Amino acid sequence: MKAAIFGGSFDPPHSGHEQIIQKALENLDIDVLFVVPTYLNPFKKKFFAPPKLRYKWVKKLLLPYPKARAIDYELKQNRPVPTIETVKYLKKRYNPEQIYLIIGADNLPTLHQWKAYRKLSRLVTFVVATRAGIPVPPNLQKLTVNANISSTELRKKIRRKMLPKRLASEIWHYYRYKEKNESQD
Repeated sequence: MKAAIFGGSFDPPHSGHEQIIQKALENLDIDVLFVVPTYLNPFKKKFFAPPKLRYKWVKKLLLPYPKARAIDYELKQNRPVPTIETVKYLKKRYNPEQIYLIIGADNLPTLHQWKAYRKLSRLVTFVVATRAGIPVPPNLQKLTVNANISSTELRKKIRRKMLPKRLASEIWHYYRYKEKNESQD
């Protein structure tokens, strides 16, 4: 079995995430794409939408993609989980012969800071999802994605057109309601 792992906060999941999923399934020689929402990104201090809700959104996002599977391993740990730990878990559980690890180009400058980076780089083949203005070194495999969007920016100004169609209303209402409640505090 050949697998790819695409992890992230998905806070919220947006059309860029969906593009990455589509491109990975179209362009990588894989049998399964594991999409892994974090409990809390090890480089962040908090999340906005609760982990179980983000997992529910990811599962809904993946419905049209039979080769993609949402994995709740990190959520069940109830703490920030380094990527190497998730890779080892998936390797032990599914025993893939090849693992691609999909990361956003915005992670390239800090990739060397990831826990056990050298060991991780021996276990996986990095695949970089492009982002406008961020060069990808030629020695890395890339997925060309044309979505100039980030969850951080979306939380500041939630826009339905940037959200996956089947989730847009639910996500939009959640963040709009959260924003209103926080502004009243």
